[in-house]
Amino acid sequence: MNSNDTWRNRLYVIIFQTDTVAGRRFDSTLLLIILASLVVVILDSIDDVHQNYASVLAYIEWGFTVIFLGEYILRLYCSPKPLRYAFSFYGLVDLLAIVPGILALYYSDAQYLLIIRVIRMLRIFRVLKLGPYLKQAHYLLDALRGSKQKILVFLLSVCTLVIVFGTLMYVVEGPQHGFTSIPKGIYWAIVTLTTVGYGDIVPKTALGQVISSMVMITGYSIIAVPTGIFTAELATAMRGGQLHRDCPVCAKDSHEPEASFCSRCGNALFKKLE
Repeated sequence: MNSNDTWRNRLYVIIFQTDTVAGRRFDSTLLLIILASLVVVILDSIDDVHQNYASVLAYIEWGFTVIFLGEYILRLYCSPKPLRYAFSFYGLVDLLAIVPGILALYYSDAQYLLIIRVIRMLRIFRVLKLGPYLKQAHYLLDALRGSKQKILVFLLSVCTLVIVFGTLMYVVEGPQHGFTSIPKGIYWAIVTLTTVGYGDIVPKTALGQVISSMVMITGYSIIAVPTGIFTAELATAMRGGQLHRDCPVCAKDSHEPEASFCSRCGNALFKKLE
């Protein structure tokens, strides 16, 4: 093994591994730099700060961009499979953290797209060893997949309601009361059905107020529907996960969902996530 390979291996351990002291220090430092970069972007969006310190913040942001560009190049250099890293989730996020800084040279407002660097903070799960907790997310994903069709039907039904109510209010109230078009009426129906109630458009006629009351009551009636659908699917997913439990002592599997102890040796069971 030549010196170049040794150097690349050392870089790989520091940059990609979090189970070493050097790797943890690298990731911790990187997270602090990412956080500082986000603070600069947020401060630059404040008008008073931008007017007084725009040039200073621009130089600081360019410094962060250069750091992230160097880090990205190092990752490509020491990675055993550079293309695999480049097209991986973290690789694409790392690239997106650099591109807005370059685009800002031609489009000044592109600098605010640097806020996408917040996605890089997901590395904190690797640094703090929170990966096992993310395994619980498969319950949520299973519930979302299971409730997809039901929620889609629900959304289509809601869309039909708001179109009907919006059109009806346009006919009843008319432009003289703020309902200048059917899309405007649909906007009012959405705001009212979701119980947000901005109050920028309100019915004036008695019939319009009656229809408005019906929309409000309907909104309260259906607002809990998607929550109930998702909760039911989540409970089903969690029950399904409980079926795959192995005894940690005798390794007996296929226990009953309600079982807390092994039917063979009597030891406490644990959930085996797949």
